[in-house]
Amino acid sequence: MPTYIYKAKSFKGQEETGSLDAKSESQLAGLLKQKGLTLISVQEKESAKKRKIEIPLFSRVSVTEKLMFVRNLRVLISAGVVLPRSLELLAQQARSKKLSDTILAVKDEIIKGTSFSDALLRFPHVFSELFGSMIKVGEAGGKLEEVLGLLEKQMARQHEMSSKIKGALAYPIVIILAMLGIGAMMLLVVVPRVAETFETLQIELPPSTQLVIWLGQTMASRWYILLLVLIASLFLLARALKTEIGKRVLSFLSLKVPIISPIIKKANSAQTIRTLSSLITAGVPITRSLEILSQSLGNLYYQKAMVVAAEKVRKGANLSDALSPYSYIYSPLVIQMVAVGEETGQTAEILEKLADFYEEKVANVTKNLTSIIEPIIMLFIGAAVGFFAISMIQPMYSMLGAVQ
Repeated sequence: MPTYIYKAKSFKGQEETGSLDAKSESQLAGLLKQKGLTLISVQEKESAKKRKIEIPLFSRVSVTEKLMFVRNLRVLISAGVVLPRSLELLAQQARSKKLSDTILAVKDEIIKGTSFSDALLRFPHVFSELFGSMIKVGEAGGKLEEVLGLLEKQMARQHEMSSKIKGALAYPIVIILAMLGIGAMMLLVVVPRVAETFETLQIELPPSTQLVIWLGQTMASRWYILLLVLIASLFLLARALKTEIGKRVLSFLSLKVPIISPIIKKANSAQTIRTLSSLITAGVPITRSLEILSQSLGNLYYQKAMVVAAEKVRKGANLSDALSPYSYIYSPLVIQMVAVGEETGQTAEILEKLADFYEEKVANVTKNLTSIIEPIIMLFIGAAVGFFAISMIQPMYSMLGAVQ
C-alpha cells in the first residue's frame, strides 16, 4: 500500500500536512474527510523524494507555450484537479524541455510547502514578476481561476500585438536582405569580368567605377575577411545593445525614427495600459503594479516613467498627475482617461477599454506599414541600381566618344 504525503485544510481554514497509507488518492481523500479535512494536494512518498532537475539556461520558452500553460492550468483548476497533479499533467504536455522541467520544479516546491506564487518567482527566467504577483493575489483572495483568466487575456493580447508588429516588419527585412544578396552576387560575378575588359582596353575610369571594381575585387579575393568582420560587427553590436548605454541609445532612436516611432509609442502605451488594467483588476496595489510594469516594458524611457510615477503615487499623488510630465511618450488621451478613471473609481475598466483602442490602432498602423515602407525601399533599390549601372556604363560611353 503506497504512502501519500498530503496537504489538507480543515473546515475552519487551518492547513495540515502529513503522511498516510492508502490504496489510492480517492481513498486518502475519504480518510481525511472522516477526520474533518479537505484534501488540497497529494504526492506519493517515493516520487516526492528530492530530485535534481536540470533546467537548461540557454533554451527559450516562447510566449505561445506559456500562454498554453496558463490556459490549460485554468481549465484543470476549474475542473477541480489539485494543483500538483495539474502541474504534473502540464509538464507532460509541454513541448519545451525547459518549460517541462521548470513546471516539475515548481510542483516539487509546492509539495514542500511553498506557495504557488513563490514557487513561480524562483524561476524568473521563465515566469516574470508580473506572472508571480498576479498569482499571489489570486491565491490570497481565493480567485486563482479568475486571475489565471486575466493573465491569459493579458498574454494573448500582448502576443497578438507583437506578432502583428513582427509580421509587418518581415516584408521590408526580406526585401532588404534580397537586395543585399543580389548586390553581393553582382560584385562577385559581374564586376570582375567587366573590370578585366576595362583593363584590357586601358580606359581611364571615373572614381565611382574604381570604387565598384575595388569592392568587387576585394569581395572576390578576401571574402573570408569580410565575413569575419561582418560576424564580429554583429556580435559587438549585440553586446553593445545589452549595455546600459546601448539600451539608452536604442530606446532614444526608436522614439525618434519617423516611421518606427509612432508604432513604438502606440505599442508601449497599449502594453502599459493593458498590463496596468490586469494588475489592478487582479487586486495588486497601484504602486506595486507600476513597479512590476517598469520591469516588463522594453523601452528605458517608459521604464523610467513608471519608476518615477510609482514613487510619486506612493507619496500621495494621483497617477494621472504622475504621468503628466511624460506627455512626450504617453498621449494626452491616456493621461486624461486615467484621470477620468480615478475620478469615477473605474480605473481598471477604463484602462481595459483604452487598451482595446490602442491595440486596434497598432493593428491599423502595422497593416499600412508595408504600403508606407515599400516606396522608400523602391527608392533605395533604384538609387543603388542606378549608381551601379552608371558606374559600369559611363566608361563605355567615354570610350565610344573617344573613338568617334
